[in-house]
Amino acid sequence: MEFGYSKEQQLVKRMLKEFAEREIAPYCEEWDEGAIYPEESIKKLGELGLMGMPFPEEYGGAGADYVTYVMAIEELGKISGSHAVIVQTHNALCCWPIFTYGTEEQKRKYLPKLLSGEHLGAFGLTEPNAGTDAAMQQTKAEDKGDHWLLNGTKIFISGGGIADIYVIMAMTDKSKGTRGISSFILEKGRSGFNFGKKENKMGIRASVARELVFENCKIPKENLLGELGRGFKTAMTSLDVGRLGIAAQALGIAQGAFDQTATYMKQRKQFGKTLDKFQALAFEMSSMKTRIDGSRFLLYNAAYRKQMGLPFTTEAAEAKLSCSETAMYVTTKAVQFHGGYGYIKDYPAERMMRDAKITEIYEGTSEVMKMVIAAEIFK
Repeated sequence: MEFGYSKEQQLVKRMLKEFAEREIAPYCEEWDEGAIYPEESIKKLGELGLMGMPFPEEYGGAGADYVTYVMAIEELGKISGSHAVIVQTHNALCCWPIFTYGTEEQKRKYLPKLLSGEHLGAFGLTEPNAGTDAAMQQTKAEDKGDHWLLNGTKIFISGGGIADIYVIMAMTDKSKGTRGISSFILEKGRSGFNFGKKENKMGIRASVARELVFENCKIPKENLLGELGRGFKTAMTSLDVGRLGIAAQALGIAQGAFDQTATYMKQRKQFGKTLDKFQALAFEMSSMKTRIDGSRFLLYNAAYRKQMGLPFTTEAAEAKLSCSETAMYVTTKAVQFHGGYGYIKDYPAERMMRDAKITEIYEGTSEVMKMVIAAEIFK
């Protein structure tokens, strides 16, 4: 295994750093305060190829490998956790299942506009009574002969109301449990498909989360994604890929907060010397760096295994667990090291801490990640 970036990856990394500092950083406070979806910068990321990074060029993708993909999300996360999660949700939870399980007709129909960023994608799994226990789906899709009839509700859906294309999980045969869940492709604007409550979130506030409501929504028969009754597998394998992106988002937040703190410490004076000259604080920063670097190796190993076609479920869980807990640890320390300034919005530390928390929760809580890892240990 190589422990370094290729020349091409270095170019991508530099390009995204410059883009984020120019097009994203100046507006983060405004977007966060108003919970404003950053439409223009997301469109520009589509033009740069980030909305279809790890997919073949024949469908309009950038043809990048998964290591480059997580590197790109990490780079965005250093400046904006919201941008990182918008890109990863679109790629991993909408484009990936359509690319992996879709028919050739479905791929030709949906992927070109998704991978170019012209259309935004979302993923509908979570329900009021089906969060961590995703098998408790209540949304139903009934076979009506020439169409499916969808009824139910999804909550906390990233991109809800903004996205154009949704991958939706629904129960098609309740008697079969998880084997009775199927997945569907649903387009915004279809009759019976409406949007409910927009969530007022603690963090990642520029990423919209909204309720999806289905009331006798007709879905064409050809919009079944994958095999009937295999939707739970579609969801779980999509979440494996999604966890790479969430880990990268968390890692980016951690690294961004660390970098901001190091800069602040070299400028802020107390008792006649800058904060970096206090050994206790410098040692804490050493521990923070060690955790960040360790988490990065776990993440890039998982991405490498995905790229090589090797099993990576456990590795993705390890990466998400480590990166998300590191993000929370580092950002909490960052606020502390900024003192009173860390608690006000003049510095990005408090926003980064709020953004970090959700990475321990969505796409599998830290507790679920431990269940996945434990299952591998004791299989």
